Amino acid sequence: MPEDDLLQRLRRFHDDAFPTQRSLFRHLVDDGQHPTTLFIGCSDSRIVPYLLTGAGPGELFLVRNVGAFVPPHDQSQGFHGTAAAIEFAVLNLNVQRIVVCGHTHCGAIRALYGEVPASATNLRAWLELGREATLPVADPGPEALRRTEQRAIVLQLERLMDYPMVRERVEAGVLSLHGWHYVIEDGEIHVFDIQRGGFVPAGLADNAGTGPYRFSEGFGAEGIQEPV
Repeated sequence: MPEDDLLQRLRRFHDDAFPTQRSLFRHLVDDGQHPTTLFIGCSDSRIVPYLLTGAGPGELFLVRNVGAFVPPHDQSQGFHGTAAAIEFAVLNLNVQRIVVCGHTHCGAIRALYGEVPASATNLRAWLELGREATLPVADPGPEALRRTEQRAIVLQLERLMDYPMVRERVEAGVLSLHGWHYVIEDGEIHVFDIQRGGFVPAGLADNAGTGPYRFSEGFGAEGIQEPV
């Protein structure tokens, strides 16, 4: 019987990868974790946060869920680990940045325009967190899906600002929010720049994305311009 592939990978980590960073992990145990960034990303297997950001152990506090959605702070969607993780990252870990990272070819966004299996009751309810980002089209093409993906990212940034501890720190200038749209086929992140009213390829941007500092003045998901 062939040996379990996952078991082989676990052994390779212990025998080959871990020894090269043993002292770092020892430090992270003795000194505790002090990540600077909360990364809220889609659960899609093609999204690899450490690969995208070049981060190492201890740098990112990760939250993964279907669609990279943020539940409302008022608990109107019931219990959820994402809300708890946001509070923990901000209040306990004092992160300096929150990144919401969506991506092209997102199954969650496509599902907003299609049918969800009747037995997927949790999925059906969860997808409603992205409903406001949809466009008035029945059968969206690639461009409509891309715009919806980007609108959904901005919608989550807006929802983050409903968390009192997030808003307080953003307004105090000690926490920044960043919206990223990962174009898988190009290997490039497009960052949301509120000053330019849209998403800008990282190769052409002058910052890693700016937060929703003017959303209260009427700039929301519905105001996203065509991709830059």
